[in-house]
This record gives sequence, structure tokens and C-alpha cells, in this order.
Amino acid sequence: MTEAIEKAVARRRTFAIISHPDAGKTTLTEKLLLFGGAIQLAGEVKAKKDKIQTRSDWMKIERERGISVVTSVMTFEYGDHVFNLLDTPGHEDFADDTYRTLTAVDSAVMVIDAAKGIEPRTLKLFEVCRLRDIPIVTFVNKMDRETRDPFEILDEVEEKLALDTAPVTWPIGRGRSFGGTYHLADNAIRRGDADKEWIKVNGPQSEQVSGSLPANERDAFVEEMELAREACRPFDLSAFRDGHLTPVFFGSALRNFGVRDLIEALGAWAPSPRDQEADTRTIHATEDKMTSFVFKIQANMDPNHRDRIAFVRVCSGKLERGMKAKLVRTGKPMSLSAPQFFFARTRVTADEAFAGDVVGIPNHGTLRIGDTLTEGEELLFRGVPNFAPEILRRVRLGDPMKAKKLKEALQQMAEEGVVQLFTPEDGSPAIVGVVGALQLDVLKERLNAEYGLPVDFETARFSVCRWITADSANELDRFVEAHRGDIARDLDDDPVFLAPHEFGLNYEAERWKQIRFAAIKDYQVREAA
Repeated sequence: MTEAIEKAVARRRTFAIISHPDAGKTTLTEKLLLFGGAIQLAGEVKAKKDKIQTRSDWMKIERERGISVVTSVMTFEYGDHVFNLLDTPGHEDFADDTYRTLTAVDSAVMVIDAAKGIEPRTLKLFEVCRLRDIPIVTFVNKMDRETRDPFEILDEVEEKLALDTAPVTWPIGRGRSFGGTYHLADNAIRRGDADKEWIKVNGPQSEQVSGSLPANERDAFVEEMELAREACRPFDLSAFRDGHLTPVFFGSALRNFGVRDLIEALGAWAPSPRDQEADTRTIHATEDKMTSFVFKIQANMDPNHRDRIAFVRVCSGKLERGMKAKLVRTGKPMSLSAPQFFFARTRVTADEAFAGDVVGIPNHGTLRIGDTLTEGEELLFRGVPNFAPEILRRVRLGDPMKAKKLKEALQQMAEEGVVQLFTPEDGSPAIVGVVGALQLDVLKERLNAEYGLPVDFETARFSVCRWITADSANELDRFVEAHRGDIARDLDDDPVFLAPHEFGLNYEAERWKQIRFAAIKDYQVREAA
């Protein structure tokens, strides 16, 4: 059994794609899925109605705006490997969903627009990867357009991210003359992703390489190539795995350049599923017993069925269809009768899954983000965070007769992680909290489309929210009693303090030294308490 598990785990590569919006992440995802045979035709993000829509952007608001706002999960095979690709939202208003997703991966692909370089959103996501020691592969996209100098981009990655770079490939030309990639270490070229094998050449000056460029660009290209070989670091696998160095690939996902280079590198170099830290011990990926945790909930993926899918990352052992698992938060067993693998919205039954695999578990509100499933062991995986919202709003419903239905819908949306829900202690209407305004648009659309509840939002008198704890239960009770109009309960009945502004929060923190005001709450610690 252990040998079979070890073999299965060694084949897995679980990675996320991170980028600034518009860097080409969704297009790259499409092309990777094409390689895996998961789809037959890649659709451009702004596809016309008679063309196929992008498979990873399935929500209506995503199709209309050409952005990803939820994490899509896709499993496919290429060569000897099984890839679990998590396509994260590029828009910063959905940062909390992206952060949770990064708890479930072993590596990441950072997509950079060749004309824009490192953008603010990329920087934030990279910092999260660094906190988790996630190895990063860099893909410099859109080399077929006007671009910055490749050396400039490499320097910027090193300076802004404090990360060593090791270009593995180099672009043959740029903009209109871009015609393929050159493998620096192997002296080989690939004209495009249709080439399954690298073509060996005698060097950048050979007719096969520079001959494909306009005459006025050839000398500069050869010079650039020699400089890249002399000045740039060679790839170092251990430095990459430790998160200190990123291999860099150049290409154009839209025009089918460099994507094959990237997926082959992920198979060869990206780590297989890593060991995971739980509260009581380290869980090894190759252990016999199944352990997993929930990092995402998605409801109503299929509008014809009011389904609710919990996405779990398998951490060890083998998850089998029909097996009984223990939900550690409640201590109760649950049957995993219909686990599923996903290609965006398309799904197939998962008869078995191993460490690194991401599996959808259909359930009716039983599973929550951060839950741990085991074969009986009492343990909790840490690190699936909950962030204090930056925008607080009251929900206004036109028809008061639907108040009960709204309460249930908001509860479900909060369990899914679309919004956070706070119920004021003084009995006033519920408040929803989001990281960014676009989340409110998504909430409004989904309440209308999925629950028949047209709503609007009203400004609350609060703008700051913090979870409150104290070593002394009496002191916490005293604070709550003294601020009854400013206290609400979250989804788990934990108390939060609502303030009209940062000054008000700081004022109370000065007066109540024994109260802790937290902007981040760990799901696991909370559930275990």
C-alpha cells in the first residue's frame, strides 16, 4: 500500500497561477488545459457568443467583465504527471479567496506582463507565497507585443521581490519578430508549442536561430544571448525548492509560445506534495491514513441543482469514494460518497485521490472552510486564514416578507466565503463585510440569480471590524457589555468589535489593555477552541 501511495504522490504537481489582472493568466490556464487534453479548444476571455467561453471563468459576472473572481480547480495529466491547477482570482477585491487557495498548493506560477513587469497585485501575492515558502516559476507573457528589455524585467524581479532569477529560456526576438524560445543551457530552440521536442542548434549565431530574425536585429540578439549566458545565474534546483530562486520562461500564451516549456519544467522541477503541519504533528504526504482540509466552498456551480461543493486538499493517504471520514470539528463521521475531480465546471467522479489532489465533496452545509477530515485521528491543519473586511454594509431588501430567505442566503454565502456575516448584539439588521467592492457586485448578482432576492446596500456607521479576545473571560464580558451597540457575532458566534474609524479602534485599544483586537483569525484555532 505504502509503495503505491509513494508512487502516486511522486506524480502529483499541485500549483496555483498568480498574477496582476490582465497579465494573461486565464489564457495561460486555457493553454495548459489544452496540453492536458481537458479541453479541445481554448476560448479567448472576450470570446464572442458563438465561440467557446473560457472554461475557468464560469460565473456570469466573470464572463461579462473578462476577469476571474473565484478560484477554479482543474485536474489533468500531461506526460508522467498529474497536475492540479488552481486558477486564482486576479482582482485584488478577492484577495481572501486567493490567500486561502495558496494554503492548498506546493508551488506557483507567477505570470508577468512583458510590457509592465512587476505590478502591485503581483507583489502582494508573492509576499504570501514567500510566507509559505512556496517555490515560484516565473512566466514572462506577451512577448509577441511591445515589451520591456528582458534584463530589465529580471532586474526588477530581483530588486522588488528579493528573489534570484535564473532564465531557462530566452526569447528569440520580441514584438512582431518574436519567433520562439532558446534554451540557454541546452543550446536548443522551440519555434512554438506545436514543437514537442527541442531542436538542437550550434549557438545563437546559427542560421536556424538568428536567421529567423530581421537582418537589423540579428547582431543585437546574438550579443544579448551571450550576455544572458555570462551574466545570469544557472538554474539551481535546491535554491528553487527553498524559495530563493525562480526559473524564468518567456513566451506568449495567446500565440502558443513557451507554454510547453513551462509545463515541462513544472513536471521536472516543481515539488511533489509536501508534508503539512498540523496542530499535533507533521503529516507526511506518503502516510497510509487519509487526511485533508477544506480550503474553499462553492455553491450553485450547477444552476440546475442547488449543489454545494467543499474543495479539499488531500494531505496524506488515499481518499476513496464511499469511505467514511471523521470531521474533526464536530467529531462526527461523514461518508464521502461522491468525491469529484474538476476541469472548471466539468466534473468526473473521483474513485481515488492522493496527497496533492484537490477533490470536490458535495455536501449540504456540513463542511466549512478550514475543516479537517481524517480517518479518525484528532488533528487540525493550521493556516487557513480569515481576514477582517475592509468594507462593511447593511443589506436592504425590497420585500420584507423575504427576510427569512435573505437570512438563510446570507448564511450560505458567508459559509462559502463570498462575504463575512456579522449579527449585531443589539438586534439591528445584519452587516456584511467584504475585502473589495467587486465582492458586493458578486453578492448582489448571486442573491438575485440563485435565490430570487433583489437587494441593495446601505452604508453602515462602521468602517472597521476586529475580532476580540482576552485571557480573562470576565474582562471580555465586561468589554462586550460596555460596548453593546458596537459588538456583533460572526458566523461562529465569535465576538467582533465594530468601530466607525481607525481612531475609534485605537482609542478603545488604549483604554482596554487586556483586550486583543485581531485583523486575522485562523479557522483552525477557532474551531478547536
